Amino acid sequence: MVRQGAIDSPPKCPFILGFECAGEIEQIGEQVKDFQVGDRVVALPEYQAWAELVAVSTKYVFKLPKGLSYTDAAALAINYTLAYILLFEIGTLSEGKSILVHSVGGGVGQAVVQLAKTVPDVTIIGVCSKGKHESLKAENSPIDHLLEKGCDYVNEVKKSLPDGVDIVLDCLGGEECNKGYNILKPMGKYILYGTANVVTGETKGFFSTARCWWQVDKVSPLKLFDENKTLAGFNLRHLLYHQNGAAYINKIILKVFQLYQDGKVKPQLDSVWALEDVADAMQKMHDRKNIGKLVLDPSMEPKPKPATPAKKDKKKQSSTEEKKENDETKEEKKDEVVAEKKEETVANNSAGEPVAEGQENK
Repeated sequence: MVRQGAIDSPPKCPFILGFECAGEIEQIGEQVKDFQVGDRVVALPEYQAWAELVAVSTKYVFKLPKGLSYTDAAALAINYTLAYILLFEIGTLSEGKSILVHSVGGGVGQAVVQLAKTVPDVTIIGVCSKGKHESLKAENSPIDHLLEKGCDYVNEVKKSLPDGVDIVLDCLGGEECNKGYNILKPMGKYILYGTANVVTGETKGFFSTARCWWQVDKVSPLKLFDENKTLAGFNLRHLLYHQNGAAYINKIILKVFQLYQDGKVKPQLDSVWALEDVADAMQKMHDRKNIGKLVLDPSMEPKPKPATPAKKDKKKQSSTEEKKENDETKEEKKDEVVAEKKEETVANNSAGEPVAEGQENK
C-alpha cells in the first residue's frame, strides 16, 4: 500500500520502506536504560525497517521471549498485534460467535484465523482469491467456509448463517462496506481496518479512490440505534505513531508473545526472501499469490538472476548493417541489369535475328 501511494501523507522520496524488523541491538543511546547491547528485540519503526541497520526510539522496541526466532518475531509483530486488537479489543470475540474475514489468505487474515480458533466454537468464513483456495485446503486451514473473492458472498453467508455474522473484518473498503454491514446480525460489529480497494492496478488513482468512497452508503447513527449494530474503524499506524499508542501496543504484543510461548499461535510464513529480492517479494504479494507472511532476511544470499545477453559494439553493429545494406543494393542492381539484358535479347530474337541451337541468350 505504501509503495503504491495508497496511504495518507506518505513520506517524501527517497525513503526506506518497512514498519517491522527483528534483530540484535548493536548500539544504544546515552539515555537508554531498559535495553543493552546484545538484546534480542523486535522493533516497529515508522518506515526504515527494510535495512541492515535501523535506529529506533525505545518506545517502539520490544524484547523477544526465549525461543522466538527473528523470522517468527518479524511475522508476529504487526500482523498478530493487529489481529488481536480487531478480534478481542474491538470485536470482543467470545465463544459461539461467527466472523467473516476478507483477504483470509494474507498475513493478517491467517493471524485472525489462528487467534479466533483459540476461542471455542467460533465459526470463520473466509473470502480470498480462488487461486489461494487449494493451498489453504491443502494446509488443513481451520476456516469453516471458504468463499471466492468477487462472488455474491452475502447470499452465500445467509445460506449457512441466516441471521448473519457477529463480526466482519474488512481490509478492502468501497462497496464491501455496504455488504459487510448488511450481513451483520443484531449486536454485530463491522470493523474497517484497510482500504485495499483503493488500488486497482500498480498505483493509486484518483478515480479508484473516489469510486472506493462513493460506493459507501452513509449510515445514520439513528439507523445503528434502530438495528443494534456497530461500525468501527482501526488504523494501527495512526494509533502507534500519531496518537501516542505505544504503551497500549506494548501490552498487546506481550499478550501475543505469551500466546506464542503457550503454543496457541504459530506465524504462517509464506516465504523468506533476501533483501535484494524485495521487488520480487512485493510483486508476489501484489499478485495475491502469498499464503501468510513474506519476510525479508538481510543475511540471505539473493537468488541468481538470469544472464542477460551481452551488448554488441554499436559501431561494429552499425558497420555490419551498412555492409549488409550495400550488398543487398548491389544484388538488386545486378538483378536489374540481367533482367534488362534478357528482355533486350528476347526482343532482338523476336525481331528475326538468328539464334544458334543451344546458344545462351547474352
